[in-house]
Amino acid sequence: MRRRRQYIVVRRGAEDEGNAVIVFNANWDKDKAPDIGALSFLSHIDGWRWIASFFALLVLIPLGVIFSSLLVPDFATWQHLLDYVLFDLIINTLVLCLAVGIGVTFIGVTLAWLTAVCEFPGRKFFSWALVLPLAIPAYVSAFVMLGIFDFTGPLQQFLGDGWLLPNVRSIGGLVIVMTLALYPYVYLLARNAFLTQGKRALEVAQTLGRSEAQGFFSVSLPLARPWIIGGLSLAIMEVLADFGTVSVFNYDTFTTAIYKTWFSMFSIEAAAQLASLLTLVVLIALFLEYRSRMELRHYSPGKSPARIERIRLSRPLSVLAWVFASVVWVLAFLIPVIQLGFWAAGFVETDLDARYWGFLSHSLMLAGLAAALITTCALLLAYARRKHNDVYTRTAVQLAILGYALPGAVIAVGIFIPVVWLDGLWRTWMNWLSFNPSIALQGTLLIMLLAYLVRFLAVAYTPLDSAMQRITQSIDDAARSLGVGGFKMLRQLHAPILRGGLFSAALLIFIEVMKEMPITLMTRPFGWDTLSIRIFEMTSEGQWEQAALPALALILAGLLPIILLTRQGER
Repeated sequence: MRRRRQYIVVRRGAEDEGNAVIVFNANWDKDKAPDIGALSFLSHIDGWRWIASFFALLVLIPLGVIFSSLLVPDFATWQHLLDYVLFDLIINTLVLCLAVGIGVTFIGVTLAWLTAVCEFPGRKFFSWALVLPLAIPAYVSAFVMLGIFDFTGPLQQFLGDGWLLPNVRSIGGLVIVMTLALYPYVYLLARNAFLTQGKRALEVAQTLGRSEAQGFFSVSLPLARPWIIGGLSLAIMEVLADFGTVSVFNYDTFTTAIYKTWFSMFSIEAAAQLASLLTLVVLIALFLEYRSRMELRHYSPGKSPARIERIRLSRPLSVLAWVFASVVWVLAFLIPVIQLGFWAAGFVETDLDARYWGFLSHSLMLAGLAAALITTCALLLAYARRKHNDVYTRTAVQLAILGYALPGAVIAVGIFIPVVWLDGLWRTWMNWLSFNPSIALQGTLLIMLLAYLVRFLAVAYTPLDSAMQRITQSIDDAARSLGVGGFKMLRQLHAPILRGGLFSAALLIFIEVMKEMPITLMTRPFGWDTLSIRIFEMTSEGQWEQAALPALALILAGLLPIILLTRQGER
């Protein structure tokens, strides 16, 4: 028997009854009911998936240029690589990533826990001072450490022939330098996680009969896992993409092989193929890491108090915490800055002129514009990932953050080739229309910012995505019940909650762009020099002491933003 029914399908995110769709049929059989699931799927299609697709496309363009080289393999070059260097490259890269990963995790998590949850002498100072090594590029720390601890350095001369220092030009010296340069990634994000927990997580564990140490490993550490893994991923990808530091130590990795294949063997195709192999390895690692935590849900144990109650360490533990933090800070920041200051003092009168104001202003302008642009894009990408948990969106997000694992020069080439093609097409059209093609994309700040976006989107996305996981879906449901949805929810609800993550993301982007050298070198407009370019010009000519002046200026330019943003993030 046919019955007369009225069905109402309400679109997701509807804010009033006017958005309801009424389906009515007087002679409507139950077996012929409309596919409500199909209507629901159509109602879920919005601009957030398109945002994720757009950012994925930005990364796929240079990746497509790189992977297209696999269609025309250079067999002679590949045979040489397979016979002599490829196996060593794989072993060297894996050993370096593993050793640096263990080092940055131990130092970063330990210091984050001590400064966020514990109370010991100097905690307030170390809470922001331990982030300062982030302002020193790893390649600067490398040549400073070699200058100090090498067998011809001042330390060996002070000790005399009776004392023989360990060989700093070794894998151990390289791991120490990179660990001290990269631990702030883990420290900054892990500390943000521990600050949101405070002492509450341990108190919850103690109610279950666990000690403070057991509570740390069974409750506090698992709750902070997204932040720790995020910081560790950034550090490992930085190791994979590093060129300057490993070159100073003459340690061959995939990145050095890419450069040598390109500039020594004059085979850009083989270099692109090596880059594609490196990209595949990183993609697999990111996929495995994501699969390991995709089913986890992390919540804050209670309401955040206005003032965090910290654990007061005993006197022996307080001394031990102070010594550990002091040693890390002195080795990672104080000694390099003092040595650079001594070297720079000898060249201030001859080298310091009006050019350095231009170098400084260009560096600050690029870093500020990139921080604002990339942080905003990362927030949109993280929210798109939160809105849609389907395979398509997850894949698009993983592709969008893949650029950080690529060397800067590879990204520059991958973007520069399509830009040259577009400029040629533009000039052809303009000439056909009898216009003077004075406007071109090649050699503009827009291309530099685009390359920075591809390279550093993962840096901003990681802390924002980790912080986004703390916001429960019940908060979103409550907001929708009040008529708040879409971009309005992001602006009024999520953005204020994510303020700490936004500050962390802006801080990381600002410092990364200040230090970035290959992308700036290859895509900058003519005459647009920065502090990092000046350092490259001096170090490429072997003038280490003259490179100290722009290196010191680069460090000083990044200190104030680090201090202000770190303190604001804590508040």
